[in-house]
Amino acid sequence: MDPITAAALTALAGSVGGDAGRSAWQGLTALVRRPFRRGAPDDGLPDDGVPGVSSGEPELAALAAQPGDPLRAQALATALGVRAALDGEFRALLEEWWREARRGAGDEIHNSISGGTQNGPVLQGRDFTSPTFRLAPDERD
Repeated sequence: MDPITAAALTALAGSVGGDAGRSAWQGLTALVRRPFRRGAPDDGLPDDGVPGVSSGEPELAALAAQPGDPLRAQALATALGVRAALDGEFRALLEEWWREARRGAGDEIHNSISGGTQNGPVLQGRDFTSPTFRLAPDERD
């Protein structure tokens, strides 16, 4: 599984205003709220998890409260990774969610220009391949 990075979680938490971001966040929330099961059913361990191992719910709520906080995003990424390592079903569902979230992330494009006057071409969009510009000669010469 490709690791779910803190940067990706921060971006996702900050993009819940759009349809794709909201859908991905709701999917992650539903996934994290699933019962935490680990190991085989006959391993003698409780079905609700291992003491000291988070389900990810507190970390998810903390990041939702402060979506730009990289430490909260890292805590959630760590909790998801540990839970995925302990719960095979969760790992499979998390991998599926992550594929869909990355695919859906490409649906929305947010462009902004700031910082004063732009003295040249400005591209807004996504996935540009070999753009070429033909600039008119400066008329001040």
